[in-house]
Order: sequence, then structure tokens, then C-alpha cells
Amino acid sequence: MQRFLALAVLFSGSIRAETSLVLPFFNYSKSANLDWIGESIAETVRDALSSEGLLALDRADRLEAYRRLSIRPGVELTHASIIKIGESLDASNVVYGFYELLPADSGKQSQGSLRITARILDLKHTRQGPKFSELGALEDLAALEAHLGWQALESLSPKTTLSEREFLNARPPVRIDAVENYVRGLLATSPEQRHRFFTQAARLDEHYSQPCFQLGKTYWDNKDYKIAAGWLVRVSRADPHYREAQFFLGLCRYSNGDFSGAEQAFQLVAATVPLNEVYNDLGAAQARRNNTAAAIASFQKALEGDSADPDYHFNLGYTLWRAGEYRAAVESFRAVVARNSGDTEATTLLGRALKDDGPRPGDPKTENRERLKTNYDEAAYRQLQAELAK
Repeated sequence: MQRFLALAVLFSGSIRAETSLVLPFFNYSKSANLDWIGESIAETVRDALSSEGLLALDRADRLEAYRRLSIRPGVELTHASIIKIGESLDASNVVYGFYELLPADSGKQSQGSLRITARILDLKHTRQGPKFSELGALEDLAALEAHLGWQALESLSPKTTLSEREFLNARPPVRIDAVENYVRGLLATSPEQRHRFFTQAARLDEHYSQPCFQLGKTYWDNKDYKIAAGWLVRVSRADPHYREAQFFLGLCRYSNGDFSGAEQAFQLVAATVPLNEVYNDLGAAQARRNNTAAAIASFQKALEGDSADPDYHFNLGYTLWRAGEYRAAVESFRAVVARNSGDTEATTLLGRALKDDGPRPGDPKTENRERLKTNYDEAAYRQLQAELAK
């Protein structure tokens, strides 16, 4: 599979695996204060598709398409606009719709009933797909969205979809105020606002996974690895960001000196998303645990996928050098220098390997020099995997 990943660079211009675009649902109710629900529905449906292996464009892609087409977020889209947005993103189908708030029945303690109507537009075959809907109490928004997500899955991928019970059991209901805070965090324009809304969402419902991922990434970006790990470990398996959360959890644990925990996290990701970067970081964690044979095997897997990356050659050479395998280390360090002549560290270690001059205990210049990768692109891997499966 690693060799196939390398082909993505060569054939990226021609690969067009089937992808889904989920647009924010339009608010037909009379309350502008409920506008956030449209974004919430879109996020939940998109997450439902992604979590079951379908390729679904993320929110950033959609916002970029709106910007390029000069479409203002929040406006009701015409059929022509929906087609234009989908085509601009090379989507195979578009999920869209609207929602409306119906008055609560007299005598019932409810904020009203929410009716959600969804459609799927098949752009690949230029035809209108099925129409489906949900109706229930506004307070049960999370459950309504989850079931809508399952209906979209059943329509787009009926042969691979989990049973309705299995799907819903993996997604316990979430408090509506927690959902609202999470979505308002996504819509917020400042880091401070996003942090406040995500923290509130996680506080209101401790089992709510999505804000935990967002907070984990925020603390990771701020290099607060201990707190970041505490949030990332709370991301559930049903969350489409679960493997990405595990990847960054591994990096956090590595930075905190928990190399066993880092190895465990990277192994979990590598089992289903064998990216070169994941194997590289797995090798680094194994090297720190003095599991030299496993580290060498992991670095070699990273190289199988991308032999042009000098960091993979460096890590392999560095591990071989520390193990006293100088001739093999020389070959790896020469590969680094050939790709980056300005890499003084690799040049120095190459000279020492040529002299059979191994590591010296306590020398800070040659200890813990493994190079990590912090980029994670599961979407590219899924797209290539889907194309190869055709």
C-alpha cells in the first residue's frame, strides 16, 4: 500500500474518486437564532459519511468554494448554485436541504418540533436523488441529525452501511446546548471565542467527542502537549477524527516522554491508515524504547512509500549508526546529503559512520536526534484507496 501512496503524486491530476459534499441546511423557521442548526446538520451528516469510509469534503473546502464563487454563507441556494458549488469541488453528489421549527403541542414541555428535509443531488449522473426527512423535538436535535446521517449513508452506500441500531448505538445523544456551543465555536472568528465555545460544549456533555478533538488540536498548536493529550484521548472511535486524534496523541505522548504510549497510538493509526508519516513517527517511538529492529522496520516502511524524503533516510541511518551498523548507516546518510546538501547534521554523522565512530554516552549532539513528521492527511489516503478499489 505504501507504494500506491507514492503514485498519488504522479496521478493526482487524474484521480477522481467519488466524493460527497454536504451543504449547510437552510433555516425556514422564523428565528434567526436557529441559523446555527443548518451548520450542525451539515457537520453531523458529513461526519457520518466520513466515519464509515466515504469520501466527504470538509468544511474548509466548502468555504473556499463559496469564496471563489462569491456566494455568501447562510443564503438560500438555488438549484443552479448547488450544482455550481458541487462541480467546482469535483463532488460526485451533494447533500442539501432545509429545516423548520413547528409549534410545540399544547401541554408538552418542548421548544417545538424540528422538521429536517434532505435531498441528494447526483452530479455524476445528473439526476435528483432520494428525499428523506426527520421530525422530532428540537431538544432531540443530535438524535435527529444522527438518524439523518444514517439515512444519507444508506442511500449513498447501502452495501457497506452499518445497521441502523449499530450506527446509532455508536453515537449516544448529545445535549442540544452542547451541540450549539460546538457549532458556534466552528463559526467563531477569533481563537478566544472558539476556545470558549468548545470548552463550554465539552463541559456541558462530557461524552461529546467533537469539541475534545478541536481543543486537543488547539493545545497541540500551542505546544501544550500535556493538556492536548488529555483532550485527544477523549475522542471516541465513532468520531471521524479518531485516527487523526490518535496521531496527535502519539506526538503529544512522545513530546512528554511517554514513548510506550506514543508507540501504541501510532500503531493504532498505522493499522488502518498506513501513511508514511505514521510509520516514521512509530519508528521514532520504537527507537526511543531501544526496540531497534522494530524501529528499522518502521523507517523502511516509510521509505517504501516515499524514498525522496530525506528525513526518512536520516532516521533509518541514525538508528543503524546507533546500532553499530556503520556500512548501512553510510548508505542512508549519503542518501540524505544527496537530497539536501545543506544538512550539516547528516554530513557530520556520515563522516563518523565512515570512520566507524559510534555514539558516545552523554553526548547531547548525537542523542535523541530522530526527526518527527507532524502532517497528517487521511483524506488523501482515503481518496487513493477508493480509486484503487475501483
